[in-house]
Amino acid sequence: MSQALKIDFQICEEIGRGRFGTVYRCFSPVTGHSFACKSIEKSLLLDSTDRECLDKEPKILQLLSGSPNILKIHKIYEDENFLHMVTDLCPNNDLYDRVSTGPLSEPAAANILFQLISAINHCHKMGVAHRDIKPDNILFDSQDRLKLADFGSAEWFVGCEEGLMSGVVGTPYYVAPEILMGKEYNEKVDVWSAGVILYIMLSGVPPFYGETPTETFQAVLRANLRFPTRNFRSVSPEAKDLLRKMICKDVSRRFSAEQVLRHQWVINGGETRSMAD
Repeated sequence: MSQALKIDFQICEEIGRGRFGTVYRCFSPVTGHSFACKSIEKSLLLDSTDRECLDKEPKILQLLSGSPNILKIHKIYEDENFLHMVTDLCPNNDLYDRVSTGPLSEPAAANILFQLISAINHCHKMGVAHRDIKPDNILFDSQDRLKLADFGSAEWFVGCEEGLMSGVVGTPYYVAPEILMGKEYNEKVDVWSAGVILYIMLSGVPPFYGETPTETFQAVLRANLRFPTRNFRSVSPEAKDLLRKMICKDVSRRFSAEQVLRHQWVINGGETRSMAD
């Protein structure tokens, strides 16, 4: 572990483990605050793509530092064997844990969606697409503020021709169909993924799924959006309207992040007319 890191922080217990390294809680004696330290073992980076992700993530996090809903990077330490990133500590359950227990109320889902789309909108304004929006990458700090994390698959689209990107990235349930088709795509792939997350928050089930990743991909490609009565009986028409506009296969008709923030259901915090009556 880097000597400079050990001078600045006390490394405490392990709080997470991923494919390339380990996350620890660390404590700053100077500020009296705790942070997270993601320690990435360079020997586990098997190819140029892995190394590119390692180089890109800290740069993107530093570029996006203006948003309260994006995980903030505080310090970077690098030595021969490791890269250490000190970030916000998010001790509360991630969104994956929260949706695993069943559907959320519309106001609770709207509160999370507003913060998530605010983070995505900031990314898009800065010319960055996240490309792997999923519940596991949506963390919550000690004040229960949402923090979008894991920018290893993110891409700058500003320098791309016509703002289009390529490359198959993402996670089966959440990936947009245009990515699976091998087409070039724009930043609205993040809005699709956020729409899938909203669907799961409101119903407890994903909109497209199969027994295997291949079957799930086929269901995503069909993009046959339905609202089964058993899961959507108490969900408002306004929420369903927003879902149709986010999980829309026609990219030209799919909402942008900014349009989602202007939708009445989001503005009203998930409080619909029928709920107010």
